Amino acid sequence: MKAIVKSKPEKGIWMEDVPMPTVGPNDILLKVRKSAICGTDLHIYKWDEWAQQTIKTPVTIGHEYMGTVVEVGSEVDRVKVGERVTVEGHISCGFCRNCRRGRQHICDNTIGIGVNRDGGFAEYISVPAKNVLHIDQRISDEMMAIMDPLGNATHTALSFPLLGEDVLITGIGGPIGAMAAAICKFAGARNIIGTDLSKYRRDLARKMGVTRVIDPTKESIKEAMEVHHMVSGFDIGLECSGSPIAFTDMVNHMYNGGKISLLGLLPERTQINWSKLIFKGLTLKGIYGREMYETWYHMEMMLTTGLDISPVITHRFKADDYQEAFEIMESGDCGKIILDWE
Repeated sequence: MKAIVKSKPEKGIWMEDVPMPTVGPNDILLKVRKSAICGTDLHIYKWDEWAQQTIKTPVTIGHEYMGTVVEVGSEVDRVKVGERVTVEGHISCGFCRNCRRGRQHICDNTIGIGVNRDGGFAEYISVPAKNVLHIDQRISDEMMAIMDPLGNATHTALSFPLLGEDVLITGIGGPIGAMAAAICKFAGARNIIGTDLSKYRRDLARKMGVTRVIDPTKESIKEAMEVHHMVSGFDIGLECSGSPIAFTDMVNHMYNGGKISLLGLLPERTQINWSKLIFKGLTLKGIYGREMYETWYHMEMMLTTGLDISPVITHRFKADDYQEAFEIMESGDCGKIILDWE
């Protein structure tokens, strides 16, 4: 079968002919229909420091995808051949303390599909049946293909109550930040202010219904607050940028008792003004993946009752044109990019 493989420890990825995956007794074989490129895939493509420390080549990449079940293992009884499904990308052990208390997303022994084992940028993929999700038929194939990153956005946004709250989102123009903004609006936030350095991505965020998107090099958060009569500060902060400067700016503009979801990976050199965190009584929550599987239920319900994140998909390519897709991804002038395997 064809697969997009990180076959060498250098920049780039390659379409190769690889053996069909084996199907264990508790696995299913999925014929991939749609997949989407993630920021993690771009890190692997660029072979940056994180990728060099994490990825063992060769490996088929990709962890955002959906498709049709074509084979099931001998012990599988809840997934049937012919069903349209998507897959949770983190395989948990099921036995560690966190798994057994309902916190599978922070399992001690997580294995990442498309990172630690072969992923979904391929014609077929074998995955544990326990990770397979049946999704409402009203949700399109393309939406199913991006439910993994939508799950990150959902986990980030819904970690704290939003109704009537003022929300600040840093890195709002990235796909996850933009989807988080749409969720905040859907969940009843009052003002949603976002910052991003990219003009393309600020325009994308505006399509998701935010109150105001600013270029932090030209307009301050304080100025945006004044325009919208926000005197005290933000109730909720969603940090999606991974920028130390943006994070510091967020802390400075939080209201006393505010709550911050940290999705962006801040570098180790990031300095924090602990006095402000303490005296403002702020709450910080680290966000990793999706809460398994409550976040998936939240996504499905929102998508079937009016949440529209379709503007976040900006490009579509045949899988064979993956190189052009990755070059656009590297430029940053895009939202989510769909690869079609049919």
